[in-house]
Amino acid sequence: MTSAERVAVVGTGLMGTSIAMAGLRGGDEVRGFDTDAGVLALAADRSGFRPEPSLPACLEGATLAFLCTPIPTIAPLAVEALQVAPQAVVTDVGSVKYEVLVEVEGAVKAEALPRFVGGHPLGGSERSGPETASAALLDGIIWVLTPSPATDDGAAARVEAWVARVGGRPVRMDARRHDRLVAMVSHLPQVASTALMGLAAQEEAGEPEILLLAAGGFRDLTRLAASNPHLWSDILLANKDAVREAIDLYIERLSGLRDMALDGRGEDVERAFALAKEARLSLAAKPQVKAGVAVLQVPVPDRPGVLADLTATLGRGGVNIEDLQIVHHPEGGRGTVHLTVSATAAEEAALALQGGGFEPLRLA
Repeated sequence: MTSAERVAVVGTGLMGTSIAMAGLRGGDEVRGFDTDAGVLALAADRSGFRPEPSLPACLEGATLAFLCTPIPTIAPLAVEALQVAPQAVVTDVGSVKYEVLVEVEGAVKAEALPRFVGGHPLGGSERSGPETASAALLDGIIWVLTPSPATDDGAAARVEAWVARVGGRPVRMDARRHDRLVAMVSHLPQVASTALMGLAAQEEAGEPEILLLAAGGFRDLTRLAASNPHLWSDILLANKDAVREAIDLYIERLSGLRDMALDGRGEDVERAFALAKEARLSLAAKPQVKAGVAVLQVPVPDRPGVLADLTATLGRGGVNIEDLQIVHHPEGGRGTVHLTVSATAAEEAALALQGGGFEPLRLA
């Protein structure tokens, strides 16, 4: 077990406060600072870290500093933190790595650069702010670290050890490669969700009933459109080249499906859907689930305790849940639970649910 750290958290929104809570849970001494005094007070009250009135006060004596602020501010803060806290390893949580690294390398003294380790915990949600923070947010998440050639290996290992200690899964990666991959699997989904929601909202002006027809698929696809606009503007601008490439590739895919349909190429359309379905089911499975997964759709009433009843029913049946999503009906009163279980447990899960008064339908 690694020794406790003196942790400084700069920026006490959702991720910063969650990091503070995880550090405190692991026995670290944690101080926090935020330029918004109200946010800082709320985060400190929720997490229990020691709030500080200034950045230097927060960094004083720190051995590990987390910069949890908007992307444009990370590099300047990293430079200051490396100077103010000469014993600290400094890392960040920004979702774009290469641009930040270039800025830090261009501004920091050479002797301080080995203590900077780029980082990106792939957690959080479309929500923001310390109100929904939790140490559990870090449990099991992939936490990418992007040390540069100048980074001291001991500094990177120190951050890795801390991440593992609080429940995360550290993964080292080149900064450019990280930005290209997250453009495809994180930034592009946000763009697609935002564009689809904007299209539907525009069409709603002439079709006031359009959103009444929105089924679960539309709600799933547009969930990310509720994300912080300012945050995502910063992200897209910082990773614009990789995002442009991802959008271009996505447009090619959409155009291909459109052309297949227009040409009446039913077999090609079905093949495209089948390949995507196979890939999605593979993505849903945890690495240890070798036999693949099955998805069960379960209608449920909208009442307190129904989800607890459903999960308890599966627990009594000895069935492990790999993933779970809830889609609320637009008219209220009911919803649908999508359960992902191991393919080998699908029949057992269906029987257990039926015995508990539910009506499961296997989708895949």
